[in-house]
Amino acid sequence: MYSTIKILHSYWAYLVLLVLILATVNALYKFFAKKEFEAKDFRINLFTLIVSHIQLLIGLLLYFVSPRLSLFSELGMGEVMKDAVNRLYLVEHPVINILAVVLITIGYSKHKKKLTSKPKFKTIAVFYTLAVILFLSRIPWDVWPN
Repeated sequence: MYSTIKILHSYWAYLVLLVLILATVNALYKFFAKKEFEAKDFRINLFTLIVSHIQLLIGLLLYFVSPRLSLFSELGMGEVMKDAVNRLYLVEHPVINILAVVLITIGYSKHKKKLTSKPKFKTIAVFYTLAVILFLSRIPWDVWPN
């Protein structure tokens, strides 16, 4: 079960990054080009929200079925934090990526309350760009997508 969830989590991350980068670039382009906010833009932002939340659920499931989770009780928090690999998988990756999903959620919620196109695109651009940066900073590149 663990290996199946791990594979799903790894490959779903490609979709999340692709859609998130698409939504971010779309918002930045349309913000600077002074384009009107359309239904297509709303759907892109909504799809980004949905796939990122699915990734979060898969990641939480993976976290709690992971054999690494027992390292907290075996080694203690201090030893986990001293080891860069364990710290990445058990603390940094989950916390930073949850923060990124929170930013996507906040950005999506805030953009819906804006009445004109420019503030909508600006809100999405800011929050989604921060989320992209956070996601990219905590991907374990040496083992991804394995």
